[in-house]
Amino acid sequence: MKHWLSKMTVFCVMVGLLLALSLPRFVQAQSDSAGLFRRLPVQTYRQKMAAAWVGQMFGVSYGAPTEFRYLARMIPEGEVPPLYPGLVNEAFNQDDLYVEMTFLKTLETYGLDVSAAQAGIDFANSEYQLWFANLAARDNLRAGIAPPDSGHPVFSGYSDDIDFQIESDFAGLISPGLPNSAIALGEKFGGIMNYGDGLYAGQFIACLYAESFFESDPLTLVQAGLSCIPAASQYAEAVRDVIAWWQDSPDDWEATWTQINDKYTRNLAYRLYSSSEEAGTRREFNIDAKVNGAYVVMGLLYGGGDPLRTLTIAMRGGQDSDCNTASVAGVLAAIMGYDALPAIYTAALDTNQEFSYTDYRFPDLLVVSEQLAREAIVAAGGSIETDANGEDVFLIPIQTAQPSPFVQSWAPGYTAGTSYTPEQMALIHFDAPRTFARDVAQFAPGWAAVDCRESDLFGLYPELLGRPDVLLTQSQRTTAPCRLITRLHVPTGSSTLAVTVGHYPQGNWRLVAKVDGVVIGETVISADTAPENWLDVQFDLSPYAGQDVNLELLNQGEGKMWENGYWASIEVRAAS
Repeated sequence: MKHWLSKMTVFCVMVGLLLALSLPRFVQAQSDSAGLFRRLPVQTYRQKMAAAWVGQMFGVSYGAPTEFRYLARMIPEGEVPPLYPGLVNEAFNQDDLYVEMTFLKTLETYGLDVSAAQAGIDFANSEYQLWFANLAARDNLRAGIAPPDSGHPVFSGYSDDIDFQIESDFAGLISPGLPNSAIALGEKFGGIMNYGDGLYAGQFIACLYAESFFESDPLTLVQAGLSCIPAASQYAEAVRDVIAWWQDSPDDWEATWTQINDKYTRNLAYRLYSSSEEAGTRREFNIDAKVNGAYVVMGLLYGGGDPLRTLTIAMRGGQDSDCNTASVAGVLAAIMGYDALPAIYTAALDTNQEFSYTDYRFPDLLVVSEQLAREAIVAAGGSIETDANGEDVFLIPIQTAQPSPFVQSWAPGYTAGTSYTPEQMALIHFDAPRTFARDVAQFAPGWAAVDCRESDLFGLYPELLGRPDVLLTQSQRTTAPCRLITRLHVPTGSSTLAVTVGHYPQGNWRLVAKVDGVVIGETVISADTAPENWLDVQFDLSPYAGQDVNLELLNQGEGKMWENGYWASIEVRAAS
């Protein structure tokens, strides 16, 4: 169901926002006496939410001149960009803002229960230039690979990059005091382009915003964000490291910067899924979410609540310095509220200009964010009441953060087997070039390929060896087989995995089937077993009836020539 604001609703919310932003001070959030809810006056919410949007805008504008100009070295104090009135307006053409507004628009249009598939369709239809994880994900979406597989490391070499970290602000701003709402929005939208640390990065930032409506101490806020991500992740390790280094050297942020750089840029154990090699740059380039997130935490802790000091420390860390300043400035601005911001933040703010690639002006962001926050609070079991002065107050349930499952991009779990239907593909208005991943998804919906060679020679053929629609595979490495993988629910009762496979006339290979990593059958595909080039093979799945399992089919070499796998069909058949 589409979600629309009536003209009267928009008018009322806008009037409320303007009144709130004109108040000399705002009412502080309070805990409910019963301990089950926290009370947040809507006027307070408006102050903090509006400040956060301005903070992002000012932060990214301030850091833009230094973006990726300082790699593995801090920005000298004398090279910090100048401040000037109207600087905030440089943000209207920044991807840090308009990309996340794509997600905001999806929520405005379809509501909080929008599917990840629809969110991916909207992102696939975006027209702006993208890089790294975002670009890989959009290519995957346009190739028919739906979320969350669009951000899975099997399909993307960039899933630990910073992308969702810089686009997750909206998730916290519409989830005041609701860490699990922020986490869930991260799974839905962050899963489009990221995985593992890349996803946790955005969930961490979103939870900083969510808690900023109630907490003002930077350390307590960072610890709240830390509770939203798996403790075993390297991203969580990076946050804990910065806290410890700050506590050891509370007056020397440069010492902490050196330790961050040594461990999270120069130590390859923390660059296991870095995109620097693919980017064609030297190793000092680091767009990994961990190191950039560490600079955000460094700015918050060493900034001591001073907005410009906080912003400058985060920026001087270098690397993706405009994104890091956008995050740190947005979070600290949310803590402070609109009226407490330095005048330079809001000086000459243009409220009529639209953000690039959107139909949003600054006042529109405030309307949409508040409406979605109201829905999120009610959906979480909270409510909205009117106080003795006739003012709305949010009653927000107290939640214990429940982090997403722990996974790692360099040793990923199985794909989810998500692909778009032909009807969904018709809603994506861009053609995608043929790719091996797209061929696999078209040949066997829900399946993905790992360690398989990708070139124009391999993929889906209209006809091979007398059979139509044949998938041709070969192992990428001699030490590992080409694997076709999926996760599926095995039907109750008797069922089989039926596969029709072939071989090059002078070649052979070994077909192996695994369930949850255990071999359930194997056979050699050769002229002896398949003299007519093709062989029908069945594997019994009955022992797994009614279970969700990870299924693998291996094109395994025998150390000889012409070990390509020919696949005519893959099908799970339930007994009639």
